[in-house]
Order: sequence, then structure tokens, then C-alpha cells
Amino acid sequence: MSETGEAAAHLVVENVSKRYGRKPVLEGVSFSLAPGEVYALAGPNGSGKTTLIRMVTGLAFPTSGRVLMLGENIHEGGFAVRRHLGAVVEAPAAFYPYLTGRANLERLAWLSGLAGAAERIRDVLFALELVAVADQPVAGYSLGQRQRLGLAAAILARPKVLVLDEPTSGLDPDGIQKVHEILREQAASGVSVLLSTHHLREVSAYTDRVGILGGGRLIDEVVMEGASERHRLRVSEPDRALAVLQTLPFVDGVERKGEVLVARGPVDAIVKALVDDGHRVYEVTADYFDLYEYYRERIKHV
Repeated sequence: MSETGEAAAHLVVENVSKRYGRKPVLEGVSFSLAPGEVYALAGPNGSGKTTLIRMVTGLAFPTSGRVLMLGENIHEGGFAVRRHLGAVVEAPAAFYPYLTGRANLERLAWLSGLAGAAERIRDVLFALELVAVADQPVAGYSLGQRQRLGLAAAILARPKVLVLDEPTSGLDPDGIQKVHEILREQAASGVSVLLSTHHLREVSAYTDRVGILGGGRLIDEVVMEGASERHRLRVSEPDRALAVLQTLPFVDGVERKGEVLVARGPVDAIVKALVDDGHRVYEVTADYFDLYEYYRERIKHV
């Protein structure tokens, strides 16, 4: 995962707020995405996810704040900025129903001035497993096929930023797995991926950070890399061991759960520090972070 920061970021959402009349929908939302980073937005219905997605893609204007893509304001830069963006905002994406899937992609390629369009179209149709229906009218596509065609259109022009609103909605298990594979591949190639989702357990395998929206605010941001380094330790004198771990700079959080300590950080260094301090360490096991359960706890009282 790349380091984030405005200088290196592909996408910066800076103190964005949105009001409709007197009604606040979003208030002071800020985050950024580095090249190759996957950021998932989660939140209950009405939390502002789709409104935020629409502002990030330039389809809606913030009441205050700004959205920068490759250092340029998405709402002011016109095509010069948006040509780096691939997006599906309201699934399924809209296509000409009387044209084939291939013909729809050909028109998108022409509009974007894509070089080598025929070969690229073949590649994305193959990647999204749409070759068998590529030359059939989109009107006859299933919901899942239209969803996958939308993703094919979003990645067609090799964007640097990919924004997707509920990309797996309506898909069967095989389709969901295929979409997740494509998103992994896009991130591995340096694309910044922003998606909204309710499928937290599925995206936790490859998401770098998760922003939790509640009441129009970004109430929490979970760094998944750190979350995977949690361990449960059964030790002698847990209260004293807790106090020791709280002083160590390489321990990024520790708590007591009954007679067990749950610590985040390099486990070998944690165990050595406890042993050096005279503690007996009886058992060490991985503490698997359940993103969905954590999310439920965070939004419970919002």
C-alpha cells in the first residue's frame, strides 16, 4: 500500500459538505487515495455514500470543500481531469439497449479517443467474461451481465481513478468473485479504487482502508493492514502486562478482554518485551479482525 498524502494522492476529498436547502447530507468529509490503494465506503442507507460518490465523480457539486483528482479540481478541470476517471455511479450503468455490448463499448472508446480500441475492447470483454454475449443487444442482458458491462466500460480507457457505487449489487457469487478479482488487478496496476459497499467481509481481503459514514460524517477510518496484525495473548499478571504494552512505541493499541490481552503490532517483539519484563506468556493466537462486526458496533448509536 502506498503512502497517502495530497502530494502523492490520485484523489483528495477535502472537507466536503453537501446541503439540500437546510438539510445537511454530508458534513466535513475528508480522505485521500494514493496510487494502487483501495478505499471502501461503508454506512447505513441514508448515510450519504451515493451523494459522496456523485460529488467525487463530478456529477454533483459540494456546498463547500473540494475534490481533487491528480491535483486538479474535478468540478473545474473538465475533460482534462475526468479522462483519468472511470466510474459506475448508479448501477446498472446506462447503455443503448438496442446496441450490442461491443458496440456500446466502441462508442465509449470513440468518445474518449482511445487508441487501440478494438484490442482493448476484446481484453475487457474477456476479463469480465462477456465474450459470449458481446454481440447481442444489451436489452437482452441479465442484471449481472449489465453490471459487468458497466465495469468493463469503467476500466476501458485505463483510468487512474476508479469509482464504483455498490459494484456487486445484484450479482451471483461467481459474478461477485469476478468483480473482486478485477478490482484487485486494477489496484495492483496502480489504479486508485474507491467503492461503496455493504459486503464488508468480502472486500476486507483486499481493501486498504474503510471509511465508515454515519449521519453524513466520516465517523471512523479503519486501516486494514494494521487490523490484520492483532494477536490475543494469555499472560501472567494481565493488568501489569497491559501497562507494559501501553508504553511500547511499536504497539499500536492494546486492550484487556477478560483474562486475555489483544494487542496490535509485531507479535515477536511484543512477546519478547513481555518475557524480558518477567511475564510468562502462556498462549499467543491471531485475533482475526471482523470488519462487519466492528462496523456494526460503530454505527449502533449513530
